[in-house]
Amino acid sequence: MFGIGMPELIVILVIALIVIGPQKLPDLARSLGKGLAEFKRATDDFKQSVEDEARTQDEKERIAREVAAREAATTAPTEGEKKEPAKV
Repeated sequence: MFGIGMPELIVILVIALIVIGPQKLPDLARSLGKGLAEFKRATDDFKQSVEDEARTQDEKERIAREVAAREAATTAPTEGEKKEPAKV
């Protein structure tokens, strides 16, 4: 976990216990947990909105290609309507 081993984690927890105190440590841990959960939720929402926007853009491009292909098919001259090359 972030390159921190078990001995380093125990030292950090002991220092936190001494600095913060045993009464406030559970409240701090609870607040930290809530903050991390909110951060995770916000990043998931952001990721979902980016994916939705990309999907919408892809759909718009696909529809534009289909419309262009249909217009090209309807405006293309048929076999009998092909024009002779202009003579110079």
